[in-house]
Amino acid sequence: MIGSLIRDARAAQRGVLGEIESKRLVAAAGIAVVPTRLARSADEASSIAHELGFPAVLKLASPDVVHKSDIGGVRLGLADGQAVARAFEELRQAAERAASPTHFEGVAVQPMAPAGLELLLGAYRDAQFGPVISFGLGGVLVEVYEDVALRVAPLHPVDAAEMVGEIRAARLLAGFRGRPAVNRAAIEQALLGLSALMLAAPDVAELDLNPVIAYPDRILAVDARVVLTPASEPRP
Repeated sequence: MIGSLIRDARAAQRGVLGEIESKRLVAAAGIAVVPTRLARSADEASSIAHELGFPAVLKLASPDVVHKSDIGGVRLGLADGQAVARAFEELRQAAERAASPTHFEGVAVQPMAPAGLELLLGAYRDAQFGPVISFGLGGVLVEVYEDVALRVAPLHPVDAAEMVGEIRAARLLAGFRGRPAVNRAAIEQALLGLSALMLAAPDVAELDLNPVIAYPDRILAVDARVVLTPASEPRP
């Protein structure tokens, strides 16, 4: 699965996997993801939302957009098929109005995940150290707080446990002001999965899972982005 996703992207001369491809790659590494499907029309989006469940989320599908929210490329909490159809057209128009050229492939449709603690799990390939795994507080404020723990792969269970415990926001994981504690073991297992993935797939340059929503019994990756190394670049 992982190899075929990368080969298909290379064949199409794409350096970034789409969200749905990225989620497939992450799922193949053993990390739970929100079910997501591509819709190329308003009717198809409505049909998929009925299958996956409401409330629904629609996100602009385009290889040209890194942060979808920057151009109004996300619609949340869509209650029915009509709302989904309207949101599809709004996202298509948002792509047309974008300041930079934006190829509109359709929209990614997924059910809205229940509220929980938003985390960031990621990885990148450092020229000196090789694969580096990251963990921290997620959501839209990740770049503001910069509360991230880093380790060089391969990760061992003790490394993953230390990462989870050393961020400044670690006390949120144990429950805070009425919020339940989240499943730290699931987070640690996902970090180990990312480490194994980066070692097994040298074509992956960067991998971002943000947000990953943590619950008392599990974690769930809501968004995913995978960047490939340039085809001619040596991979550390």
